Formats: sequence, structure tokens, C-alpha cells
Amino acid sequence: MAAVEWSDGAPIYRQLKERVVAMLLDGVLKPGDALPSVRQVAAEYQLNPITVSRAYQELADDQLVEKRRGLGMYVTEGAATRLKTSERDRFLREEWPLVLERIQRLGLDLQELLDPKGKWGTK
Repeated sequence: MAAVEWSDGAPIYRQLKERVVAMLLDGVLKPGDALPSVRQVAAEYQLNPITVSRAYQELADDQLVEKRRGLGMYVTEGAATRLKTSERDRFLREEWPLVLERIQRLGLDLQELLDPKGKWGTK
């Protein structure tokens, strides 16, 4: 895991969980990969081991990782697929309506949104 700056906006265990989720979605973590141990993460980021355990437990509750007795936590088969499905559903349910409302409010059209080399000069 890379250098981390924790924000005050959400509990640290949630932020840690979201970092692991991002690593799953980005393909950094693959099925069968081991997560760093609770002690290792706690020491590296100066966190309470209970905080790390809570993040890992939520990942296990979501069936993204599984605990292998005496070995640690491992990414489950299909974790990225399940995660993408649930994240897409959450995006469409919670975030997209707000984005769409903003697009409509600003009077943007589809061509402006899809043209990466348009008048905004990006890419």
C-alpha cells in the first residue's frame, strides 16, 4: 500500500477499506492475493490494530476477502466482479442522479461531454 493521508471526513477503518476496494477495482489485488497482515498495516500507518481489523472484517463481510486460519486474509474469486457490480449499482443509484442534475442545470449536451479534445482542451 502507498503513502496515506487520512481525512477527517470518514472513520479511518472506512478509508482503509476504500483503499483496498480501489486496489481491487484497479487490478492491483487479484484473486488469491494475500492482504498485508493486520500488524503490518497497523505498524506501517501507525494505526490501532483494531482499526485495521475492522476494515478487514468489513471486507470479509462483503465477501471480498476470506480469512484462512493461521495464514491471513486473501482476496476471494470473483471479488472484483462483485465489487464492480455493486459499485456500478451504487453509482447509478446515488451519484448519477446528482451528476445528471448538474449536467442539465449547466445546459451541457452529449457532444460536449464526450469530446475529450473539444473546447476544454483536455488530453
